[in-house]
Amino acid sequence: MFKHLRKEYYGNGFRFSLIGIILLSVLSSFIFGAIGGILAVSLNSDFFSWIQNSLKGTATQETIVREKIATSLADDEAATIKAVNKVLSSTVNIVISKDLSKYNNETGPFLYPYEYYYGSGGSPKKTEIGGGSGFIISSDGLILTNKHVVSDGTAEYTVILSNGKKYDAKIAGTDVFMDIAFLKIEAKNLPIVTLGDSDKLVSGQTVIAIGYTLSEYQNTVTKGIISGVKRRISAQGETIDEAIQTDAAINPGNSGGPLVSLKGEVIGINAAVNQQGQLIGFAIPINSAKQLIASVKQYGKIVRPWLGVRYILLNKEISEANNFSVSYGALLLRGSATTDLAVIPGSPADKAGLKENDIILEVGGVKVDENNSLSGLLNKHQIEETVNFKVLREGKETIFKITLEEYGKK
Repeated sequence: MFKHLRKEYYGNGFRFSLIGIILLSVLSSFIFGAIGGILAVSLNSDFFSWIQNSLKGTATQETIVREKIATSLADDEAATIKAVNKVLSSTVNIVISKDLSKYNNETGPFLYPYEYYYGSGGSPKKTEIGGGSGFIISSDGLILTNKHVVSDGTAEYTVILSNGKKYDAKIAGTDVFMDIAFLKIEAKNLPIVTLGDSDKLVSGQTVIAIGYTLSEYQNTVTKGIISGVKRRISAQGETIDEAIQTDAAINPGNSGGPLVSLKGEVIGINAAVNQQGQLIGFAIPINSAKQLIASVKQYGKIVRPWLGVRYILLNKEISEANNFSVSYGALLLRGSATTDLAVIPGSPADKAGLKENDIILEVGGVKVDENNSLSGLLNKHQIEETVNFKVLREGKETIFKITLEEYGKK
């Protein structure tokens, strides 16, 4: 009865009928349906579970990563806060005041009005002319700061503790070679800082700077990393050997304040900033000050070991230009003035027999180079200590035993 539907189809050399195609489709559907049913049971129990677990595992991994990042950030934040709290109570503000009345004229000094420096009664008063920072290194009130902060001998200095208490301060010592000075206040049982080891610092290490920013914002905290170590810079008329470079913001007023590690240890003294760049600050390594700290505590003044020479530090360029056989060391050389001798008469160097044009190669077995200046190596030794100096003279190396003396002692 399907005759009227019967029709032949030809394609690719095969002959099909419409009835055959329908029967084949029904059969295929039955077979694939049965296979699908069987597989569905297996997929539900195994394959879908695998996919589900895999997707769940991916989500779990992402969660773990997020949690680790959050934990790391929280730990870093907690370490920063802990370090700041450990040092903050020992950090001080230094206010510089001066009687400017003698500079007054009809328009006032520096074009400020007369009333700015005088009260309504016309009596002179002290005026705040600047400020800096420092930190307490002994419980009886010894404070370390920069020399350029307390360089005005006609000014008065007031120390403000983190709790707001104010003390008159006196200069306990200034160093002739480094930008370091000490103040003393009459107080007891003060919190002191912990000094770290600046010789172990590496680039990329996190550091914190604390200070009296702009002489206005007390105990300002900035954070960054160590951008470089053992830099040699000149700032405020001072040369800093082996300076620590940091991108932690060091602003005017931060001078003399502590540069702190995440352990809460002071590893540097904030000293200078390069205004031609962004976030390029420098600090004096705390190890350079340790010998001075010990001497002030012991003698009540800065006692520094003295060799008595003038020199320039050699490097590859200088040595090549002058045909020197070595590219490191300290070349003893006189200055431009006739009095600027290479070896000071009567000095330890003179007594030991050092001469102009000698090259000091080593001090106590440590090579003198751009990473270890002569003055820096001398600071690591004590008064009356006999130290071996390896010296190059006319192509021959000789060891000189030199006993260091106290600088300025007559």
